[in-house]
Amino acid sequence: MTQALRRPEAGIQPKDRILVGIDTPDRGVAIGLAERLGDAVGGIKLGMEFFNAQGPDGIRAVAGGRPLFLDLKYHDIPNTVAGAVRSAVAACRPMIINIHAAGGPAMMRAAVAANRETADAEGIARPKLIAVTVLTSLDDADLEAVGQRGPSGEQALRLARLAQDAGCDGVVCSPLEIAAIRAACGPGFALVVPGIRPAGSGDDDQKRVTTPGRAVAAGADWVVIGRPLTQAADPVAAARAIAADIAETAGQGDR
Repeated sequence: MTQALRRPEAGIQPKDRILVGIDTPDRGVAIGLAERLGDAVGGIKLGMEFFNAQGPDGIRAVAGGRPLFLDLKYHDIPNTVAGAVRSAVAACRPMIINIHAAGGPAMMRAAVAANRETADAEGIARPKLIAVTVLTSLDDADLEAVGQRGPSGEQALRLARLAQDAGCDGVVCSPLEIAAIRAACGPGFALVVPGIRPAGSGDDDQKRVTTPGRAVAAGADWVVIGRPLTQAADPVAAARAIAADIAETAGQGDR
Protein backbone atom coordinates (compact mmCIF):
# COMPACT_ATOMS: atom_id res chain seq x y z
CA MET A 1 0.00 0.00 0.00
CA THR A 2 1.11 3.55 -0.65
CA GLN A 3 3.04 4.79 2.37
CA ALA A 4 2.11 8.46 2.19
CA LEU A 5 -0.83 10.48 1.03
CA ARG A 6 0.35 12.38 -2.02
CA ARG A 7 -0.91 15.77 -3.03
CA PRO A 8 -3.20 14.97 -5.99
CA GLU A 9 -1.89 16.07 -9.35
CA ALA A 10 -2.41 15.20 -12.99
CA GLY A 11 -1.59 11.53 -13.53
CA ILE A 12 -2.12 10.36 -9.95
CA GLN A 13 -3.52 6.86 -9.76
CA PRO A 14 -7.30 6.99 -9.22
CA LYS A 15 -7.11 4.45 -6.39
CA ASP A 16 -4.93 6.84 -4.39
CA ARG A 17 -7.86 9.25 -4.17
CA ILE A 18 -9.90 6.66 -2.24
CA LEU A 19 -9.90 6.62 1.56
CA VAL A 20 -11.89 3.71 2.92
CA GLY A 21 -13.97 4.50 5.99
CA ILE A 22 -13.63 1.60 8.40
CA ASP A 23 -16.44 2.20 10.89
CA THR A 24 -16.49 -0.62 13.42
CA PRO A 25 -15.51 -1.01 17.08
CA ASP A 26 -13.92 -4.40 16.34
CA ARG A 27 -10.13 -4.38 16.02
CA GLY A 28 -9.94 -7.70 14.20
CA VAL A 29 -12.53 -6.69 11.64
CA ALA A 30 -10.80 -3.36 11.06
CA ILE A 31 -7.38 -4.97 10.64
CA GLY A 32 -8.83 -7.53 8.25
CA LEU A 33 -10.42 -4.86 6.06
CA ALA A 34 -7.27 -2.72 6.02
CA GLU A 35 -5.12 -5.69 5.07
CA ARG A 36 -7.57 -7.05 2.52
CA LEU A 37 -7.97 -3.79 0.65
CA GLY A 38 -4.21 -3.32 0.47
CA ASP A 39 -3.19 -1.66 -2.77
CA ALA A 40 -6.78 -1.21 -3.93
CA VAL A 41 -7.16 2.11 -2.03
CA GLY A 42 -4.98 5.05 -1.09
CA GLY A 43 -5.53 5.02 2.67
CA ILE A 44 -7.91 4.35 5.54
CA LYS A 45 -10.22 6.48 7.67
CA LEU A 46 -10.79 5.60 11.30
CA GLY A 47 -13.25 7.58 13.36
CA MET A 48 -14.94 7.93 16.71
CA GLU A 49 -16.60 4.51 16.82
CA PHE A 50 -13.28 2.69 16.51
CA PHE A 51 -11.22 5.19 18.52
CA ASN A 52 -13.62 5.10 21.48
CA ALA A 53 -13.46 1.31 21.57
CA GLN A 54 -9.79 0.75 20.84
CA GLY A 55 -7.90 3.98 21.51
CA PRO A 56 -4.58 5.04 19.98
CA ASP A 57 -3.13 1.54 20.28
CA GLY A 58 -5.93 0.17 18.14
CA ILE A 59 -5.50 2.99 15.63
CA ARG A 60 -1.81 2.15 15.27
CA ALA A 61 -2.55 -1.56 14.92
CA VAL A 62 -4.99 -1.01 12.06
CA ALA A 63 -3.05 1.73 10.30
CA GLY A 64 0.17 -0.25 10.34
CA GLY A 65 2.05 2.46 8.46
CA ARG A 66 -0.77 3.02 5.97
CA PRO A 67 -1.94 6.57 5.22
CA LEU A 68 -4.43 7.44 7.95
CA PHE A 69 -7.27 9.94 8.08
CA LEU A 70 -8.04 10.28 11.80
CA ASP A 71 -11.66 11.40 11.75
CA LEU A 72 -12.44 12.60 15.29
CA LYS A 73 -14.02 15.96 14.41
CA TYR A 74 -12.87 17.90 17.47
CA HIS A 75 -15.20 20.72 18.54
CA ASP A 76 -14.65 22.39 21.93
CA ILE A 77 -13.00 25.45 23.45
CA PRO A 78 -9.65 26.35 21.84
CA ASN A 79 -7.45 25.07 24.68
CA THR A 80 -9.19 21.70 24.81
CA VAL A 81 -9.06 21.18 21.06
CA ALA A 82 -5.39 22.17 20.94
CA GLY A 83 -4.62 19.60 23.61
CA ALA A 84 -6.60 16.92 21.80
CA VAL A 85 -4.76 17.61 18.55
CA ARG A 86 -1.39 17.42 20.32
CA SER A 87 -2.26 14.06 21.84
CA ALA A 88 -3.68 12.60 18.63
CA VAL A 89 -0.81 13.71 16.42
CA ALA A 90 1.81 12.37 18.83
CA ALA A 91 0.03 9.07 19.50
CA CYS A 92 -1.49 8.23 16.11
CA ARG A 93 0.65 10.12 13.56
CA PRO A 94 -2.12 10.59 11.01
CA MET A 95 -1.73 11.98 7.53
CA ILE A 96 -5.00 13.90 7.93
CA ILE A 97 -6.77 15.01 11.11
CA ASN A 98 -9.95 17.05 11.41
CA ILE A 99 -11.82 19.54 13.56
CA HIS A 100 -15.20 21.29 13.20
CA ALA A 101 -15.10 24.67 11.46
CA ALA A 102 -18.15 25.63 13.50
CA GLY A 103 -15.86 25.79 16.54
CA GLY A 104 -14.80 29.20 15.28
CA PRO A 105 -11.60 30.99 14.21
CA ALA A 106 -9.87 30.93 17.60
CA MET A 107 -10.41 27.20 18.00
CA MET A 108 -9.16 26.51 14.48
CA ARG A 109 -6.06 28.68 14.93
CA ALA A 110 -5.26 26.87 18.19
CA ALA A 111 -5.59 23.52 16.43
CA VAL A 112 -3.39 24.63 13.53
CA ALA A 113 -0.67 25.77 15.95
CA ALA A 114 -0.88 22.59 18.02
CA ASN A 115 -0.63 20.43 14.90
CA ARG A 116 2.43 22.30 13.65
CA GLU A 117 4.21 22.39 16.99
CA THR A 118 3.61 18.71 17.77
CA ALA A 119 4.70 17.47 14.37
CA ASP A 120 7.85 19.55 14.56
CA ALA A 121 8.61 18.34 18.10
CA GLU A 122 8.06 14.71 17.11
CA GLY A 123 10.11 15.07 13.94
CA ILE A 124 7.30 13.75 11.74
CA ALA A 125 5.57 14.96 8.61
CA ARG A 126 2.97 17.54 9.51
CA PRO A 127 -0.56 16.13 9.12
CA LYS A 128 -3.03 17.99 6.99
CA LEU A 129 -5.42 19.66 9.42
CA ILE A 130 -8.82 20.04 7.82
CA ALA A 131 -12.13 21.42 9.06
CA VAL A 132 -15.58 19.90 8.72
CA THR A 133 -18.04 22.33 7.10
CA VAL A 134 -21.59 20.89 7.05
CA LEU A 135 -22.11 17.19 7.74
CA THR A 136 -23.36 15.23 4.74
CA SER A 137 -26.23 13.90 6.86
CA LEU A 138 -27.68 17.43 7.14
CA ASP A 139 -29.86 19.35 4.70
CA ASP A 140 -31.31 22.86 4.75
CA ALA A 141 -34.16 21.88 7.06
CA ASP A 142 -31.71 20.38 9.56
CA LEU A 143 -29.64 23.57 9.58
CA GLU A 144 -32.74 25.65 10.20
CA ALA A 145 -33.75 23.34 13.07
CA VAL A 146 -30.46 23.97 14.90
CA GLY A 147 -30.42 27.70 14.14
CA GLN A 148 -27.65 27.75 11.54
CA ARG A 149 -27.87 30.05 8.57
CA GLY A 150 -28.40 28.21 5.29
CA PRO A 151 -28.77 27.12 2.61
CA SER A 152 -26.31 24.29 3.26
CA GLY A 153 -24.13 25.18 0.29
CA GLU A 154 -23.74 28.78 1.43
CA GLN A 155 -22.97 27.69 4.99
CA ALA A 156 -20.34 25.21 3.77
CA LEU A 157 -18.65 27.88 1.65
CA ARG A 158 -18.77 30.38 4.54
CA LEU A 159 -17.09 27.88 6.86
CA ALA A 160 -14.52 26.86 4.24
CA ARG A 161 -13.39 30.47 3.85
CA LEU A 162 -13.25 30.82 7.64
CA ALA A 163 -11.13 27.67 7.88
CA GLN A 164 -8.73 28.86 5.19
CA ASP A 165 -8.32 32.22 6.91
CA ALA A 166 -7.55 30.39 10.19
CA GLY A 167 -4.73 28.44 8.53
CA CYS A 168 -6.37 25.06 7.96
CA ASP A 169 -5.05 22.95 5.09
CA GLY A 170 -8.49 22.17 3.73
CA VAL A 171 -12.01 21.09 4.58
CA VAL A 172 -14.42 18.22 4.61
CA CYS A 173 -17.40 19.09 2.41
CA SER A 174 -20.24 17.34 0.65
CA PRO A 175 -20.05 16.65 -3.08
CA LEU A 176 -22.48 19.47 -3.77
CA GLU A 177 -20.08 22.14 -2.48
CA ILE A 178 -16.87 20.97 -4.18
CA ALA A 179 -16.91 23.31 -7.18
CA ALA A 180 -17.83 26.44 -5.20
CA ILE A 181 -15.22 25.83 -2.51
CA ARG A 182 -12.55 24.97 -5.05
CA ALA A 183 -13.26 28.20 -6.93
CA ALA A 184 -13.25 30.29 -3.74
CA CYS A 185 -10.27 28.70 -1.96
CA GLY A 186 -7.98 27.76 -4.83
CA PRO A 187 -6.15 24.64 -6.03
CA GLY A 188 -3.90 24.20 -3.00
CA PHE A 189 -6.77 23.86 -0.51
CA ALA A 190 -7.46 20.18 0.22
CA LEU A 191 -11.02 18.92 -0.25
CA VAL A 192 -11.85 15.64 1.44
CA VAL A 193 -15.30 14.49 0.41
CA PRO A 194 -17.61 11.94 2.07
CA GLY A 195 -21.18 11.34 0.88
CA ILE A 196 -19.82 9.23 -1.96
CA ARG A 197 -22.01 6.48 -3.35
CA PRO A 198 -21.22 4.43 -6.47
CA ALA A 199 -23.96 4.38 -9.09
CA GLY A 200 -26.71 1.97 -8.10
CA SER A 201 -25.98 1.96 -4.36
CA GLY A 202 -28.25 3.40 -1.67
CA ASP A 203 -27.71 6.75 0.05
CA ASP A 204 -27.92 5.21 3.58
CA ASP A 205 -28.01 8.16 6.03
CA GLN A 206 -26.38 10.61 3.63
CA LYS A 207 -28.43 13.45 2.12
CA ARG A 208 -25.95 15.26 -0.17
CA VAL A 209 -24.26 12.63 -2.33
CA THR A 210 -22.68 11.92 -5.71
CA THR A 211 -20.58 9.25 -7.43
CA PRO A 212 -16.79 8.96 -6.93
CA GLY A 213 -15.96 9.99 -10.48
CA ARG A 214 -18.18 13.04 -10.43
CA ALA A 215 -16.70 14.16 -7.11
CA VAL A 216 -13.12 13.98 -8.41
CA ALA A 217 -14.10 15.61 -11.70
CA ALA A 218 -15.61 18.50 -9.71
CA GLY A 219 -12.35 19.03 -7.78
CA ALA A 220 -12.25 16.61 -4.83
CA ASP A 221 -8.75 15.62 -3.72
CA TRP A 222 -9.83 12.54 -1.78
CA VAL A 223 -13.15 10.72 -1.55
CA VAL A 224 -14.15 8.88 1.62
CA ILE A 225 -16.12 5.71 1.01
CA GLY A 226 -17.34 3.43 3.79
CA ARG A 227 -20.20 0.97 3.51
CA PRO A 228 -20.13 0.55 -0.30
CA LEU A 229 -16.63 -0.91 0.22
CA THR A 230 -16.65 -2.46 3.69
CA GLN A 231 -20.01 -4.17 3.23
CA ALA A 232 -19.39 -5.29 -0.34
CA ALA A 233 -19.27 -9.01 -1.06
CA ASP A 234 -15.84 -8.40 -2.60
CA PRO A 235 -14.33 -5.16 -1.19
CA VAL A 236 -11.30 -5.29 -3.49
CA ALA A 237 -13.43 -5.64 -6.61
CA ALA A 238 -15.64 -2.80 -5.37
CA ALA A 239 -12.60 -0.58 -4.81
CA ARG A 240 -11.28 -1.33 -8.28
CA ALA A 241 -14.66 -0.48 -9.80
CA ILE A 242 -14.63 2.84 -7.96
CA ALA A 243 -11.10 3.60 -9.20
CA ALA A 244 -12.26 2.78 -12.74
CA ASP A 245 -15.19 5.18 -12.35
CA ILE A 246 -12.79 7.91 -11.22
CA ALA A 247 -10.48 7.25 -14.16
CA GLU A 248 -13.32 7.26 -16.68
CA THR A 249 -15.27 10.23 -15.33
CA ALA A 250 -12.45 12.48 -14.10
CA GLY A 251 -10.01 11.52 -16.83
CA GLN A 252 -6.94 11.31 -14.56
CA GLY A 253 -4.45 8.53 -14.08
CA ASP A 254 -4.47 4.98 -15.33
CA ARG A 255 -7.06 2.40 -14.42
